[in-house]
Amino acid sequence: MLRHHGKEHGFDVSCLEDVTIDGVRVSSTAVRDALSSGDLASAKKLLGRDYSISGRIVTGDKIGRTLGFHTANVQMRHNRPPLSGVFAVKASGIDGKPLQGVANLGQRPTVNQKKQWTLEVHLFNFNRDIYGEHMRVDFLHRIRGEQKFPDFAALKNQIAVDADAAKQFFVA
Repeated sequence: MLRHHGKEHGFDVSCLEDVTIDGVRVSSTAVRDALSSGDLASAKKLLGRDYSISGRIVTGDKIGRTLGFHTANVQMRHNRPPLSGVFAVKASGIDGKPLQGVANLGQRPTVNQKKQWTLEVHLFNFNRDIYGEHMRVDFLHRIRGEQKFPDFAALKNQIAVDADAAKQFFVA
């Protein structure tokens, strides 16, 4: 159809061959499938870079600070990203150099009654007000899926375990 219209209206149509990496056709569907299954390494191969989400830092519910883990809440542009869970991440754009951290991406089932998607990033060795600044979060390693906890004490304990797992990822 495009070739026909090209001839009729005076524009050229070129068809490109499929691009494959390790036998997988590079496509947005393949990237989404890799991300939804937690396979960040395959997604990175297909994208040619780490999967990332960028946005402004906005005010959250301030629950993280009551648990001892301040978080930067990244404004989400999309309602439903192709992945969820807890991740070791690298954040860029706020301190002149990439910062390591741990992030939760999802609906926060322990505290969120609205089922709204959020990206919360706890940056290691960082304590500065960054509301309104823009940050890019690169997802490097999936630690676990999201889960609901019976209370804030259990959530706090799990966040500490997750932060330790992310730190171990960065030293490995």
